[in-house]
Amino acid sequence: MSLMDEMANVKTEKGISQRELEKLSGVRQPVIARIERGKSIPRVDTLLKLLAPLGKTLAIVPIK
Repeated sequence: MSLMDEMANVKTEKGISQRELEKLSGVRQPVIARIERGKSIPRVDTLLKLLAPLGKTLAIVPIK
């Protein structure tokens, strides 16, 4: 599962729409839609803005 799929799944599980995520994250809804459809590759700072209201973050972990 990709990072964007996981983000969309968490958003759905929490009952948050793209419009609500826009208000919570400051990232515009059309940008969220393009990211979720795989039409846009977000910058790390954009990902962090989107993940925070979902109770998630990025982590750097060692490769096993």
